[in-house]
Amino acid sequence: MIPESDVTFAGSFLDRADRLRADAAQMARLLVDPASRVSPFWRGKPLFDLTPVGPRLAWISATDPLIVNCPEPLVFMGMDDDGLAHFAADVSYIAPPDELPAEFVDKRTLDLTDSRKFIELRAIMGDIDHRDAGIAAAAKGIFEWRLTHGFCANCGARNRVGHAGWRFDCPSCGRQHFPRTDPVVIMLILDGDHVLLGRQSNWPDKMYSLLAGFMEPGETIEEAVRREVMEEAGIRVGKVRYVTSQPWPFPASLMIGCVGRAESVDITIDPHELEQALWVSKGDMARALAGQHDQIAPARKGAVAQVILRAWVDGVVQGVFDDP
Repeated sequence: MIPESDVTFAGSFLDRADRLRADAAQMARLLVDPASRVSPFWRGKPLFDLTPVGPRLAWISATDPLIVNCPEPLVFMGMDDDGLAHFAADVSYIAPPDELPAEFVDKRTLDLTDSRKFIELRAIMGDIDHRDAGIAAAAKGIFEWRLTHGFCANCGARNRVGHAGWRFDCPSCGRQHFPRTDPVVIMLILDGDHVLLGRQSNWPDKMYSLLAGFMEPGETIEEAVRREVMEEAGIRVGKVRYVTSQPWPFPASLMIGCVGRAESVDITIDPHELEQALWVSKGDMARALAGQHDQIAPARKGAVAQVILRAWVDGVVQGVFDDP
């Protein structure tokens, strides 16, 4: 319903080529090929070229000393249309985090200019080229997973990276561990031409967004939407339909965008979840998205909440409840 190209972190110019991940000999050959490209990450921040048209992922040769000397196994990201292999590397070894600013250029290690920097992905997610965003999200998700799953949950031994970076293998008990993805529902709850918005106390001033929450075991997407809206705002929801999704590597979520029809309108918020919730007309939402509302600011650019709200205002999300 909503084009994937409208959603940040959805899409990539690479074929993930899972068929090659188990071929250790092929991976070894690709890693010594000067034509293979690598996207470096430092403390979770991708390296970007700051071009006149916006930030683009920076790629360096797999034979660059920064990559050759990297103590962490690389992640095979896939192959492009020209048959070139692409990897991602965690190069945090080049400097500890407490000695450098958030956006740093290490000219001792990398041959960089002031237009090439490691930058926090969340800070520029609304400006990243669509072809790069999905790659950056996948690599960041893998590196975040490695930080928290280094030991086998079955026997406690330290895991080893396998399957071209996409799996942990326990050398002690043989258990295999795969990257975790946590499903989250985020919902456009409608009452006619009004949408339900909420805000949390730690958000920027005036910012409102769609309600969202983690799914629970044994729960369908539709059930999760209804439960979360009832818990957070006291609103009963009837029909629910899927509209889009967004990988959200902060650290490892998949945002499942839905639209739901409200069956009640009186709001009773859970103060542990929300500071405020309110119904907003389509006209007011259009003004908020245009930056012209004096009381409501929309979710940040690049977030799927803004994509869904804009699609609703523009008439892209409509007629979803017409079927029986």
